[in-house]
Amino acid sequence: MIKQYKLAEIAVQDILNRDIREERDVEAVVDDIMAKVRVEGDAALLEYEQRFDKAQLTALQVSEAEIAEAVASLDADFIRTLELARNNIRRFHSQQVPKNFVLTEEGGIVLGQKYTAVERAGLYVPGGTASYPSSVLMNAVPAKLAGVSEIVMTTPPNAEGKIAAPILAAAKVAGVDKIFKVGGAQAIAALAYGTESVPKVDKIVGPGNIFVATAKRKVFGLVDIDMIAGPSEILVLADGSCNPAFVAADMLSQAEHDKLATAVLITTSQALADAVSAELERQLALLPRQEIARASIENNGKIIIAADLAAAVAAANIIAPEHLEVCVDEPFALLDSIRNAGSIFLGKNVPEALGDYWAGPNHTLPTSGTARFSSPLSVDDFVKKSSFIYYPKPALAAVAGRIEDFAEREGLQAHARSVAIRFEEVAK
Repeated sequence: MIKQYKLAEIAVQDILNRDIREERDVEAVVDDIMAKVRVEGDAALLEYEQRFDKAQLTALQVSEAEIAEAVASLDADFIRTLELARNNIRRFHSQQVPKNFVLTEEGGIVLGQKYTAVERAGLYVPGGTASYPSSVLMNAVPAKLAGVSEIVMTTPPNAEGKIAAPILAAAKVAGVDKIFKVGGAQAIAALAYGTESVPKVDKIVGPGNIFVATAKRKVFGLVDIDMIAGPSEILVLADGSCNPAFVAADMLSQAEHDKLATAVLITTSQALADAVSAELERQLALLPRQEIARASIENNGKIIIAADLAAAVAAANIIAPEHLEVCVDEPFALLDSIRNAGSIFLGKNVPEALGDYWAGPNHTLPTSGTARFSSPLSVDDFVKKSSFIYYPKPALAAVAGRIEDFAEREGLQAHARSVAIRFEEVAK
């Protein structure tokens, strides 16, 4: 049974489960894996795939024949669904493509900024209890729009050494360049260090378990990463006019991800709270992943009663959830007051699944309260910017004295000298 609280009775910052502490041996295990991959390369990857995924592999890279076989095994309507979803994601993210700029100032001075895509991006796609072709689209499409030259995907195979057909089809639709049968921390190590088969990348994106997250944290600095993702979260803000069946269904859509996932309702209505509680029990019994969803709801789920919507929004801003559903009659009236959320779903007919699969905004979102200072995955994640400066000699002469004075006040005489020397008579 889900727990109920009055908003005043609970510490707001503790409403969502943010316990992402590592198990005691995770650090040591990841360190060992990464060190072995760095030294032994493909041989280590093959050994770990046999040990962890029970796959006896002779080759790590997925062949074109395997991709073609996977696509052919799926019905044409699903391939069309992948293509339409890709188009929606592309349409939204195309608005994020940055533009270079140049400022031309008096005296021939030119200042500017240019954007350059990272050369090679690594995309990690989890396996395990479910496969996520949607994650392939959400990560690969922005990379392609940014102009990344090569997208390298890793994902764990099953015991027969095969990758789920929907994942391979999504990779084909999204334009992934190379796919490797590698999962876990060993995949992150391979992408960061490179092996005989797996090329070294510049940035690694994509979600994963605690071993993957720990490995990503450890390679940050050698390569860039998108974020360290914690358990999935949904916070539903609802008034008394909402359909409790809809609210319960949306909460369960996150709870079925993981036993550590968190689903929370903040409502102004005690009647809705009671009705949602009953609906959760009724709908849980219908889920194939009932065991996972029930553990999530019973251990981490909460229903909070707030005095009014203003108090509910204030709580949401402190919590900074990954997914925030605003299930009220006038959702746009609250939009400006919402400051911290990964993705905001406005209205009573906008389930979180719409964002997961179809609408276009990215579903790779900040978790664990990091929406206070970070953003969803975007085209920006795959580009870097460089500024540029041009001064003709007369323009430098006009400011040389001020630069020299500035440098000397910082005790950096060589800086000052690098300006002054350009205006001295040099003996021939």
